[in-house]
Parts: sequence; structure tokens; C-alpha cells
Amino acid sequence: EPCYKKDNFYLTASRLVPYKKIDLIVEAFSHMPDKKLVVIGDGPDMKKIKAKAKKNIEILGYQKDAVLKEHLKKAKAFVFAAIEDFGILPVEAQASATPVIAFSKGGAKETIIENKTGLFFDQQTVSSIKESVQNFEKKEFDLSFINDHAKKFSKDRFMKEFKNYVNEKIEEHRS
Repeated sequence: EPCYKKDNFYLTASRLVPYKKIDLIVEAFSHMPDKKLVVIGDGPDMKKIKAKAKKNIEILGYQKDAVLKEHLKKAKAFVFAAIEDFGILPVEAQASATPVIAFSKGGAKETIIENKTGLFFDQQTVSSIKESVQNFEKKEFDLSFINDHAKKFSKDRFMKEFKNYVNEKIEEHRS
């Protein structure tokens, strides 16, 4: 369910484990006191992340799906710093008409269109994340385009395309 009226906060959500790089996102926002970050998730890195968080960073810990979805809808952008094969949250953010600021490796490159559905940063560093957030602030995004783009990754579409592919292969095999 998309939402076209955004609140003035950025969101990141994940299991708080080292490879997700939530600590980097929190540290980057600690250097941007005028920008609010909401962190949803729990895990072994919680203590480390709380220690880096300044007043502009709200750490909600583990939340039910409904709370996460509400935040995905309302966030001005979703920030994603991990390298994932696919990464479902950037797609869920886009399905909520929320742009994504992501590390330019892995599945994010497949699901985000630079300058259309989000922005990329090239390094998993505080300065690279900060720069992308600052660039994001200067841009306008077409939120309905972002929502439409996410539909390409829906289960229904995947099932339909998979069926078509299988049927094509069966036909090829028959002929």
C-alpha cells in the first residue's frame, strides 16, 4: 500500500548484525543532527549501535511487521548499506512509494533505478552515506513511479513469468 505523504525521517531496518552495516548508517546520521533516522531491528550489534546514536536517532528495536510497514510508508527514504543477493526491504520500501538510498553492490543494483527510485553510494563508509543523503535532499522523486517499479518484483508477476518460461521450455522440447 503506497503512501505519498512522507514524514521528515529516514528509516533503516534489519537484523543488527555486522554485515548489515547499520552501525555505519547510525554513525553517518550522528554527523547530520538536522536529519532524523529511525532504526528498526534487534541483534548482537544493538549495544554498539545505541552507543553511536545521537539525539536525532530513534532506535525502536524489534517491531512487528505492521509497525515496520507503517514506517516504510511514512519514511522520506529507506537507507540500506548491506550487500545482499536480493534484499527484500528495498523492494518493500519502493512498494510503499518510498525511495531507497543504498550501497551500489548486490541485489540493490537489480531493484533500484539510480535517480528514479533511489540513489546509490559507492563505499560502505560514513562519508559516502552522508554524501548520498545530502544529494537525496536536493532531488525530487516521482513516488508513483517508484511504487509502479516495485510491482516488477511482485510474487504474482514472478509466478506468471516463471510459468511462461516453463511452458516455453516444454514447447521447445516438444518441437
